[in-house]
Amino acid sequence: MFAHSMRRKSAARPKALPHLNDRGEAHMVDVGGKPVTERTATASALVRMSPETARRLAAGTVPKGDVLAVARIAGITAAKRTDELIPLCHRVALTGVEVDLRIDRARAAVEITSTARALDRTGVEMEALVAASVAALTVYDMLKGIDRGIEIASVVLIEKAGGRSGTWRRGRAP
Repeated sequence: MFAHSMRRKSAARPKALPHLNDRGEAHMVDVGGKPVTERTATASALVRMSPETARRLAAGTVPKGDVLAVARIAGITAAKRTDELIPLCHRVALTGVEVDLRIDRARAAVEITSTARALDRTGVEMEALVAASVAALTVYDMLKGIDRGIEIASVVLIEKAGGRSGTWRRGRAP
């Protein structure tokens, strides 16, 4: 089945990649001619840890303090600096960033959901993904002293809306 889909795909005319110029060199896409519209994107991350670490996190007895509050602020701050971190990203006029962290003691994990909003000419998927990623890394950083086995299990785009391509939703969240 895979070989069949590969043959069919290669027979079709390849879609032009917007970040490549006529010479195949990477460049920043010009979005100047696109209309300003409302854009939103939601991403998630999952941070797995030992049951004991999840218990201590829920009880508020970890040495570095309020892990979830620090991770929330780190995620928001990171979203605002996405264009500094990802080379070909545009600076986006963010109107809001939310980062929600929830401890799931049954799964010994922290579930992170981030939503970025903007009024701009390009999407905010990268801002939402960066917010979730940096929040997850912050959870790791603040807990690594008590649990070196922490795993950032996934970072995925859940949904994006706005712009020419409209709305896209993942089939199911991880």
